[in-house]
Amino acid sequence: MVKASKGARRRTRGVFHKRARERGLSPITRIFQQFEVGEQASVNIDPSIHKGQPHVRFHGRTGTVTGSRGKAFLLKVRMGGKIKEIIVRPEHLRKAK
Repeated sequence: MVKASKGARRRTRGVFHKRARERGLSPITRIFQQFEVGEQASVNIDPSIHKGQPHVRFHGRTGTVTGSRGKAFLLKVRMGGKIKEIIVRPEHLRKAK
């Protein structure tokens, strides 16, 4: 048997799937999104842009913006009983409703 892959994008076939009309690169306006400290943001990973992607376990989570690191934003996300801080670029974030 072949050993199972342990890469960062393993088991993401369904999660990172885009529908036929959404394929290709995303709109450039997503790169220029700005988030203020204390604002709520949802992690929605864009599979067409690999740079600045958080781990797949954070896909669909909502967190609070705590700061910025270069072009990316720091996000505090609750995972079970813990609060984790992740670094995500704006292409993979949406303003929470």
